[in-house]
Amino acid sequence: MRKLMLAAALAALPLSFTCAAPAFAQASSYTPGSFWDVTGIKFKEGGAEKYLDWVATEWKKQQEFAKSKGWIEDYQVLANTYPRNGEPDIYLMTKYRSVPDAAEQARRAAAFEAFVKMDPHQADAQMAETRTPLRTIMSTTQLQEVKLK
Repeated sequence: MRKLMLAAALAALPLSFTCAAPAFAQASSYTPGSFWDVTGIKFKEGGAEKYLDWVATEWKKQQEFAKSKGWIEDYQVLANTYPRNGEPDIYLMTKYRSVPDAAEQARRAAAFEAFVKMDPHQADAQMAETRTPLRTIMSTTQLQEVKLK
């Protein structure tokens, strides 16, 4: 009974916590991998083509900039080919090795602002003007790869 309770308690722990627990001598059957930020986008009526034009130009250019700096490993766009009611039409995905600390986030934000030649206020105004009429952000999730041994 005690073993069953211990197994249930371990199963309830988040994956990242159980990875870091050095008290267990057995080797794990996986190692933690890269992180993925996944944003679900729902197109507004008539907005799909224009929004995808923006993704194929501006978003891609921004991702390539981040990749050239070593901030991200990769990025992808996936279509939900059979979206059910309330589900996103596409997913914008960005892969990176680790989560930057606050100081690194500030350095990257400054470099990114210089790259796009806009401060945060200008970027918000541009988004409200160009992308907001075309889509709704339904969700953003951070996932971590689990590399099986």
